[in-house]
Amino acid sequence: MDQLSLLVKLPGMAGILKQFWGFQDEILTTKRMGLEFTNPVGLAAGFDKNGSYVPSMSTLGFGFIEAGTVTPRPQPGNDLPRLFRLPSDQALINRMGFNNRGVDILVEHLSALKPSPLVVGGNIGKNKITPNAEAVNDYLTCFKKLYDHVDYFVVNVSSPNTPGLRSLQEKKPLSEILSTLQTYKKSQSRSRPLLLKISPDLSFSQLDDVLEVVSDQKLDGLIATNTTLSRDDLKTDPQKLLRIGQGGLSGAPLHQLACKSIAYVRKHSPKDFTIIGVGGVQHPDDALRLMDQGADLLQLYTGLIYQGPNLVGQINRTIAELRRRDS
Repeated sequence: MDQLSLLVKLPGMAGILKQFWGFQDEILTTKRMGLEFTNPVGLAAGFDKNGSYVPSMSTLGFGFIEAGTVTPRPQPGNDLPRLFRLPSDQALINRMGFNNRGVDILVEHLSALKPSPLVVGGNIGKNKITPNAEAVNDYLTCFKKLYDHVDYFVVNVSSPNTPGLRSLQEKKPLSEILSTLQTYKKSQSRSRPLLLKISPDLSFSQLDDVLEVVSDQKLDGLIATNTTLSRDDLKTDPQKLLRIGQGGLSGAPLHQLACKSIAYVRKHSPKDFTIIGVGGVQHPDDALRLMDQGADLLQLYTGLIYQGPNLVGQINRTIAELRRRDS
């Protein structure tokens, strides 16, 4: 990645790489939440926690990039090893634990970016040592510091790799966090869309509770979904899974769970409510399936590991062909 960053700095090289890897077409322009995306395919949070590689990753043809998850203070994350490949399942298991250099470093990197049509989101979390009762302060700190440096925000209370974090998806703590952020947002001259990233492991009744809070707090959208704790129907040797231990599963096995969550959220949400679909996008058909379930925008991460940098362009080309055919 550092080599790509150096290459992108050469005069004219960013444009050359974007033409080589990406696919551009005006028909891909997507307007949601008051933002204009050059295309609907984004880089999911977790890849670039510190905003170090936004120019580099933009050369792959992404329409938006989500930086983070970032926390107020730097933290090393969980002990190594913490990232594992499951090649036979086209999947990853990670227990990174919000390893990042802290929100001030992310602000420093984002403030140095040149003006660009690329939409950049900020995914915010809490430090591991912060008690859940005080979590709202961590989210507000990140929200304030990043407010002038990102185009939209995502509240991450659904990672399985920070102890107790997912309990913040319950009604009372979630309402407190979101209402506090919305109050600050109203005090600013410019609005920033606010979204929530949800777990694929929520039951429909739990999703109903989340959607009630989301509606009450007037959020702009949801990201469905984060990684799963499920290990159902994997091809990987069960003994290998036992040796790996805990962590969130991403990649192809997550796809059906993501589709299920997206379809439920779309069915129970207004048409103008934005859904960003993420989970198991390994091929253009996977992307189309998420959109058929109701996703307005897409994100991927694990698919890049297994399919390579051409995946973004392949997806955008397929979406453009369908939109032109149906127009």
